Amino acid sequence: MATDHIRYDVLARDALRGVLRRVLTDAAEHGLPGEHHFFITFLSTAEGVKLSPRLLAQYPEEMTIILQHQFWDLVVTEDRFEVGVSFGGIPERLVVPFASVKSFVDPTASFQLLFEPSEEIADAAAAKLPAVPAPSALPVTAPAPAAESQDEPAKAGEGAEVVRLDRFRKK
Repeated sequence: MATDHIRYDVLARDALRGVLRRVLTDAAEHGLPGEHHFFITFLSTAEGVKLSPRLLAQYPEEMTIILQHQFWDLVVTEDRFEVGVSFGGIPERLVVPFASVKSFVDPTASFQLLFEPSEEIADAAAAKLPAVPAPSALPVTAPAPAAESQDEPAKAGEGAEVVRLDRFRKK
């Protein structure tokens, strides 16, 4: 197999992060239109992520925030976004580099983006985690709950659908 010197995977990932950047920029400038709201999952220990020690203790690996009703001061730059949210009635300021984002979901539009973190981000996040001895048997665990930035819990990906492009091709 020939070597990909162009790195289409990196170009595609960056283009999709551009979609996320654009959507958040529009939300920062004009608010959320209609019933749109966003679930954003990111690596909590990735380089450049800023969380309070309280949130980092609760979400040591990854965190999902919901931007819907109770968020403020959304600021979007070329490489990250910053937002104020409330967790359990306590206001917090988060800084999230786009490179740390694992997924973006807008359930209103049944839209989802999934990102593979870059090798540098994944390695940096892994290096920050404490060493844990390997278990002798792996327990079955439930998925970690999403961090809610609103008073009522919402279901991540509710109504979201992964669409295959083949459905739209002429046959």
